[in-house]
Amino acid sequence: MTDVPLKLFNSLTRQPEEFMPVHDGEARVYTCGPTVYNYQHVGNMRAYIFADTLGRTLSWKGYKLSHVINITDVGHLTSDADAGDDKMEKAAAAQGKSAWDIARYYQEVFEADLDRLNVRKPAHPRATDYVESMIEWGKQMQDKHCYELDSGLYFDVSTVPEYGRLAGPSAQEKLEEDQSAHMRIDPVKDKRNPADFAIWRKTPAGEDRQMEWDSPWGKGAPGWHLECSVMSAELLGHPFDIHTGGIDHREIHHPNEIAQNQAHNCSEGSAANIWMHNNFLIDRRGKMSKSTGDFLVLQTLVDRGFHPLAYRMMCLQAHYRSELEFSWDGLEAALTRLKRMVMLIERIADAPSGGKIDHPKFAPALEKFAAAMSDDLNTAVSLTALEDALAMKKVDAGIKRAVIEHMDSVLGLGLFDLARTDLRIRPKDAQITDTEIEDALTSRKAARADKDFAASDAIRDDLVAKGVEVMDGDPLGWEWKLG
Repeated sequence: MTDVPLKLFNSLTRQPEEFMPVHDGEARVYTCGPTVYNYQHVGNMRAYIFADTLGRTLSWKGYKLSHVINITDVGHLTSDADAGDDKMEKAAAAQGKSAWDIARYYQEVFEADLDRLNVRKPAHPRATDYVESMIEWGKQMQDKHCYELDSGLYFDVSTVPEYGRLAGPSAQEKLEEDQSAHMRIDPVKDKRNPADFAIWRKTPAGEDRQMEWDSPWGKGAPGWHLECSVMSAELLGHPFDIHTGGIDHREIHHPNEIAQNQAHNCSEGSAANIWMHNNFLIDRRGKMSKSTGDFLVLQTLVDRGFHPLAYRMMCLQAHYRSELEFSWDGLEAALTRLKRMVMLIERIADAPSGGKIDHPKFAPALEKFAAAMSDDLNTAVSLTALEDALAMKKVDAGIKRAVIEHMDSVLGLGLFDLARTDLRIRPKDAQITDTEIEDALTSRKAARADKDFAASDAIRDDLVAKGVEVMDGDPLGWEWKLG
């Protein structure tokens, strides 16, 4: 089933392409990681669920996977701009901590969130460990592609062919046509082109910065775009297979990476053969963004009583290239779907693991699954194939378990590690314990068995008053959730 050719949508060519590895039997993937000055919102985490699904698919296809998610702990301003407040320095000042402490804390939180979402842990190199290499890249590019201003060293985008091809129309045209793009690049005095960007940002005179290094262009810090070019080259080699990131990176950050790669490598190649971008997570107020200061983090979902894997399910239900609207109702629907799967798995939980999957009854579901995942990671259809397999009756439990494990290894829901009770909605601030709820339900069942419906209703009303919704129609026994 895994020999179906894997086709992935390449943002650079705007069409699906068959995956052909640069190195036989290997898949090398680079994912733009977080700037660790704050918590990552759930929209950010969608990018890592997507990248993890891609990595799992490549592993499932038999490739030896090398996956890098960088940690931006220096060199990123409040937007794609070359001017403004540095995020790390600003967070350090606000919290009265060092920028290094801020970076380590939010990196640890990010990695914990990845664990809760069943994202396999790739390499997490920090940008600060590669500053000397970034300086070397700047030195090699400066004569042909850069110029120096009082504020730093800048890359001249007119020196590389087809700058901005990844973004669609030429970047220069887009900057002229799209006011929102103008807003993302603050003017810097004496820049040759509006789209030119910083390779090195000098520390302004009289300013005391925590993160700065000596360079041929003065004391300062690297520009944000440079780190991904340098780290992907050192860790994966140029060219490598796939570069992923959020769709917002497609307009400025990734075109700038490509420009640097072309300049440094003295070629017209983009360094990555395939560029892939997940779309935005939208709530009713618009695109989720940390810049507003009002955003949802994974812990918010947990505090509202939702298991983190309900969010992974929510993401898998939509194609990664489509916008996904977040709502609490939608999250609860994803949780319910996950719970139904776990309820069916409980019936085969005692079956031996590791069996063969080549059984004719499961062939249609497996073929459907393989075709969907091979078609640009169509997880929405793959989930229905998984449900087809779960619904199969009068089949060997061990084979069925092996089939589900096979599919779940790609989708990453951890179905055999979950219990139905793990998926109950129980907010952090609930005033009643699980034991109290279970005891009340036991008493209610006894009252109903004795046909004492008045007592049964009284117990139910008391539970409702405490925020407990009892689902009498649950096929495997009464279930409940806390609102």
